[in-house]
Amino acid sequence: MRVLLTEEQIHQRVRGLAREIGRDFLGKTPVLIGILKGSIYFLADLMRELDVDHEVDFISISSYASGISSSGTVRMLKDLDHDITGRDVLVVEDIIDSGLSLSYLRKNLLSRNPRSLAVVTLLAKEVPRERQIYVDYCGFEIDDHFVIGYGLDYAEHFRELPYVAVMEEEDRRRVDDRRLALGRP
Repeated sequence: MRVLLTEEQIHQRVRGLAREIGRDFLGKTPVLIGILKGSIYFLADLMRELDVDHEVDFISISSYASGISSSGTVRMLKDLDHDITGRDVLVVEDIIDSGLSLSYLRKNLLSRNPRSLAVVTLLAKEVPRERQIYVDYCGFEIDDHFVIGYGLDYAEHFRELPYVAVMEEEDRRRVDDRRLALGRP
């Protein structure tokens, strides 16, 4: 694997995003909606840096059936626990690539009548998007690589890395070989 963003680069940018968000949400109590599972590290660090009162909820969706490319279909795996009607909402996403998941999620959340809906993402791939999307806060724009670490995974591996790295074919083979040895597809 090749390190793309160091732990220090990530933490500096998260602090900067928290300042921007804090300024924009001054006097409000936003609901931060973490997109499971990838956003957990980003969300936790962002929450610690925010200087505005906030609440947290989680939602889980998937557009990856398996492997490293989108299936083209978004499925809801876990819905919110609380009503967001009339609330200021900040969706916290780990990475945006095709825009399919975020487009689905935005439409779903807007149907619940929040007062406002904003999106913060740690990473946005510089790729042609299947859907037109708008991101209010972006940590880093990156080239079209499959990345791991800081919450991002390949087959549930590598989330724990404190940095973001480009996954190499060797990393993928090692995980796939281990999964086959354990009898997992």
